[in-house]
Amino acid sequence: MHIENLNIEEFNIFQKNHPLSNYYQTVNYGMLKAENGYDYEIIGLKDDSNQLLAASLILLKKIGTQSYYGYAPRGFLIDYNNNFLLNTFIEEIKNYYAEKKVVFIKINPNIPIGIVNNKTYEITYNENLKIKDYLIQNNFRKLADNLYFEAQLPRFNAFINLKKFNTNDLNKNTRNKIRKGIRKGLVFEHAEKEKIPLFCELLNNKNYYYQDYYTVFDKNNAVDLFLVSIDYDKFLQNSQYIYDIESNRNSFLNEKLVRYNTEKNINAKMASDKILLTYKNDILEASQGINNIEKKYIAGALVVKHNNTVTIIMNAFNKEYKRFSPNYFLYYNIIKYYQNDFDYVDLNGVVGDFKNKNLYTGLNRFKIGFNPIILEFIGEYDLVINQKMYDILLHNGLLKKEFDKKS
Repeated sequence: MHIENLNIEEFNIFQKNHPLSNYYQTVNYGMLKAENGYDYEIIGLKDDSNQLLAASLILLKKIGTQSYYGYAPRGFLIDYNNNFLLNTFIEEIKNYYAEKKVVFIKINPNIPIGIVNNKTYEITYNENLKIKDYLIQNNFRKLADNLYFEAQLPRFNAFINLKKFNTNDLNKNTRNKIRKGIRKGLVFEHAEKEKIPLFCELLNNKNYYYQDYYTVFDKNNAVDLFLVSIDYDKFLQNSQYIYDIESNRNSFLNEKLVRYNTEKNINAKMASDKILLTYKNDILEASQGINNIEKKYIAGALVVKHNNTVTIIMNAFNKEYKRFSPNYFLYYNIIKYYQNDFDYVDLNGVVGDFKNKNLYTGLNRFKIGFNPIILEFIGEYDLVINQKMYDILLHNGLLKKEFDKKS
């Protein structure tokens, strides 16, 4: 068996049909990272009959003055349960990259080891746990199991099973937020590339990294951009309609209060007064918005399509319009958009600290409200090729500087 560089067509066929196939292990992702400071190459392990047994996109970047590190995003495309194959691949990789002054290769395999109960947050683990031992046996260095987003990729991801998706399964708060977005006149739009700058503005991201994202993955129609705007005519119509309904109810409550001056009736009338004021303000805002010439975009998302799964890469919304619940409206419509053509929507990362209040509690609550499947992945490992240099990078702080997002 031997390592060799693969051509694009050969790798595409292999990765597309591999059980661990994912969009990070694609030529497109390599091209994207090449725009952001990495080199990349595609390698494969072949036997004597030239059969391809394992493969990987490897991103390469300089660290220190004379050394490099490699990164296989979402891990190698290999049968991790085949210890002989894994051991052979590792030995060949170490020999191959030692000559290129690569100190280590980082991986975070696309291997789920557990499923999280999104009600109790208990984790049920599966047989993939034993792969942890295989990696350690093959000289991988296990890195910390981070609960948050310190690692290169999230350790916990939330997935929607599109074939089983039912709006009634969403929690009550999520359903109410989606209805609010509809009532506020929000409009869901499948946007063209020319509107990427609008998305970047929502992100407050002026370097247009996500424009590169779109350009690269659009080469084979593997990306979609979605935007949410406000239809002020619809907003005004809906607001006037519900205002009239609540106004009639308010009159009834007022008459009832005159006849029966009880605490219950007083509270009901006060609550209705507050609702009426909210609807009145909505009517005023909608009326003013109609006079605006430019369409008002308040949320957006970039989605990558790969095999049977679509992944929400990044989303953003204008915080000034948080009361419109644009993110709930956006995610719901993305799910419905792909429901007939794909099997899963990857909502992307959640944090593993489900029970304690933290900076990401709102993010978790938002995604869990869609009743997803939450998977825990195996985590992050370094395959050390040059132990002496790895220790030097570790002790002089270059590893921390390169990979610690807080630093």
